[in-house]
Amino acid sequence: MDPACVAIVQQAIAVVRPQFRLDFDHGIHGVAHWSRVWIHGRALARSLDVDPRIVAWFAFLHDSQRHDDGIDRGHGSRAADFAVRLRRQGAIAELDASAFEQLCEAMRLHSDGHTEHEPAIRACWDADRLDLGRVGIVPHPHYLCTDLGRDPATIAQALRWTNAARRRRRPH
Repeated sequence: MDPACVAIVQQAIAVVRPQFRLDFDHGIHGVAHWSRVWIHGRALARSLDVDPRIVAWFAFLHDSQRHDDGIDRGHGSRAADFAVRLRRQGAIAELDASAFEQLCEAMRLHSDGHTEHEPAIRACWDADRLDLGRVGIVPHPHYLCTDLGRDPATIAQALRWTNAARRRRRPH
């Protein structure tokens, strides 16, 4: 894995964890979800030849400003605003202006159901949608926006990961 992306993941967790309102370790919108989004995102970024640093920041920021585990309509915009604050503080310095805007756009719109946009943004959206199995929803190819994301083998693998995670969370 790219050392720059490892550093991003570590930095993102360090800035998100102290202010995260939900269950960081075991919640459906916490670090386990973000980690799976990052795993999916790396493969999607490779398949689309896009900057994996955008997807790394997206994975760990997109749900970081949720107020609850429900629909929470403003969480994507709040995540983009949080990213702007982090950039002003120097935390997101490795992305140029265009890549940073793609990151913010991906976060603002990630739960709106769009399927058309620039490749990096589509990679972010599919990375998140491929982890819907964690809440019992099978990702449907119609709502995915990359060839790799729509691939039945990709969806099947994503479901195996989320089903395994759901089994580990269940009390025995």
